[in-house]
Amino acid sequence: MNIKKFNHLLAKSINNGGLSLIDHLLQVKAAAVTIANYLEMDITIAVLGAILHDIGKASTVFQERLKPGFDWTIARPFRHELASLLFISLVDEAIKPQIIEMIVAHHKSIKKDYKGLGILDLQKDYINRDEAFLLHSKDWEIWSKDALGILGCLGFTVREISLQEAKENYYYAVAYCQKLYSNHYGWSPWKGLLMAADIFASSFTKKTEKACSKLFQHPDLTYYNRKGEFHPLSNISSVSEKRHTLVIAPTGSGKTDFLIRRCKGRFFYVLPFQASINAMFLRIKDDLRFHNPDLNIGLLHASSRIQPGITIDEKMLQNKVGATVKVLTPHQIAGIVFGIRGYEAMILDLKGCDVIIDEIHSYNNETKVIVLKIIEMLAHLGCRVHIGSATIPRKLQDNMLEILGRANVYQPKLFNVVLDTFDRHIVHKIPNWIAAQPIIKKAIEEKQKILVICNQVGNAQKVYDELVDTYASIKQLLIHARFARSDRAVKESKLTKNYNNSKKTCIVVSTQVVEVSLDINFDILITESAPLDSLIQRFGRINRERNETTIGKYKPVYVIQPPNNKAAAQPYELDILKRSFAALPDNKLLKERHIQNKIDTVFTNFNISSIDGHSIFSKGEFNIRKLTHAPKSYFLDILNIDTATCIRESQVEKYLALDLSEDEKMNMEIPVHYGTIAGKGLLKIRNIGTAPFIIPDIAYTSEKGIMMNLVTPKNYKPTYYDCFKNRKNIFNRL
Repeated sequence: MNIKKFNHLLAKSINNGGLSLIDHLLQVKAAAVTIANYLEMDITIAVLGAILHDIGKASTVFQERLKPGFDWTIARPFRHELASLLFISLVDEAIKPQIIEMIVAHHKSIKKDYKGLGILDLQKDYINRDEAFLLHSKDWEIWSKDALGILGCLGFTVREISLQEAKENYYYAVAYCQKLYSNHYGWSPWKGLLMAADIFASSFTKKTEKACSKLFQHPDLTYYNRKGEFHPLSNISSVSEKRHTLVIAPTGSGKTDFLIRRCKGRFFYVLPFQASINAMFLRIKDDLRFHNPDLNIGLLHASSRIQPGITIDEKMLQNKVGATVKVLTPHQIAGIVFGIRGYEAMILDLKGCDVIIDEIHSYNNETKVIVLKIIEMLAHLGCRVHIGSATIPRKLQDNMLEILGRANVYQPKLFNVVLDTFDRHIVHKIPNWIAAQPIIKKAIEEKQKILVICNQVGNAQKVYDELVDTYASIKQLLIHARFARSDRAVKESKLTKNYNNSKKTCIVVSTQVVEVSLDINFDILITESAPLDSLIQRFGRINRERNETTIGKYKPVYVIQPPNNKAAAQPYELDILKRSFAALPDNKLLKERHIQNKIDTVFTNFNISSIDGHSIFSKGEFNIRKLTHAPKSYFLDILNIDTATCIRESQVEKYLALDLSEDEKMNMEIPVHYGTIAGKGLLKIRNIGTAPFIIPDIAYTSEKGIMMNLVTPKNYKPTYYDCFKNRKNIFNRL
């Protein structure tokens, strides 16, 4: 049969590319075969599931809904994957369970889907038991012939399927899902494989086969065998029969190289902050370029797609399975703990790989608990876990070692005589910001590079304003997390390339975003009080270089006394700030060999609050019902991450333009925490939860970022203020 005969049947609407159904099925098949081959899963099942998963899109109901102008508001829910189930009698009885799992849940939970569109939801909600089947089999005599024709062209042995047989197939799948939901807990590798393949193929379309060739490559990591006189971990063997790693060593000792040397193949590198993630991504990409000229290195965080210097194909690969190296945040990987949609695909991607978790100290207590649960799951999945930090309280170390098994963890140590070579900071305690003024003035006179770190964005903006007013002729930069993503990328680049390498005096005012794994080297630090482990990391941005001229030379760090109230201490606990400040020496050298004991006096308790009620994994077993996933709500709330975005009022129409790419939209967006913006009564682009809030133009500049004190409805320009006053929502129309 001529395959071109079916090119009129689409998988996507014309507005979304107009991809033909046959092309989509072939592309998903190519991705599924690549993934299954790597994971040693049955190739035949992978092929059959990939071809069948969307064959329901041949339905006349689905094709009608792809046409321009279709009124979705009056349409009953139609799930193309449920229509695909009508053909499962074409596969052998022995593999029907795997095929059903690949088809039925690759978009929705089978029950308690957040939109109520799972197969079991529809069975319950429709008044007539057969109503769901009748809708999904409508015009069966017409479209089933096309579907069977496509399947025949793609290698299936086909025969006519009657409407009665289609009905039996549908209820066979319903019964299977009911049985799973009632009696089976766990995750489905087959669902994960299909989701991963579908997402991959939908991104690359015609380039899918070529893109598949870059998946699951084994990296050559010999670059990291380099030795360094001033990096002591480079001279310690990374070879050990022990599966996992725990390294606690000072900034600049060669932790990153050592942890990567411990990896045996594909690896994931987990870091807490966007700036440090971007820097690590570029560092690894550059390190591996010579031995791995065509390596697939992924970057994954909220704005990773707009990182400069990355090709379009590299951007599309970033959040897909199969990267040889992936640099990401714990937020991306924590989906496996909470069972967020797509967690099965993430598990398949991680399974058996090396995972580096760096600077674990930087997370708040709740996130540390989640990281412990991640470590537990990774060990269960056969991953090799490598943990590194300059500072980890012993209580937290004990928890990690208990999870991994002490006998399974390689723990290289640096002797005190080596630690003494990392003494590099004279710590001075000062009472307030006023006391810092003469210090900054003197540093400017001495042509030094000055770093100022505040704990809150508002404080950083205020300090920056004061410094600009006082030292207008000095080059200055403000960086924090509340910039439009395009502006943030520019500032990170300026920080690492221009300010860090400046030969003249300059001032950088920042929040915690510069705290971890960022290779910058300034002369003097003035910082607000923070937890002691965070302070140690901040100190690591000063006098960072290690060579024969810097070892034994000390530079000053100034720590401002903690505030007197809990609100001013945010995002930290006031008691921790006070204990950390008390543990620091004053006008004395901070000895590296004493840091661990100081950390342990500050962090006397580690509150392992239970998340088992929300985690899908406990005591070595999965407790989520198979073919279901959980909502993001608890996950986002407990991590306290940026769950909302804003755009400026002058950018609204551009943002809504049909020809604007997702990357261009992301460039405009300003990430904020939902709690900081939701109560301000602002307009939104559309009346849906994920849409951006609209902020007045006056409340944002590329120099200072979003200024929350100006984010009020009265600061809108007349057009938008009128909409606010009259409760108009013109943005759906736009």
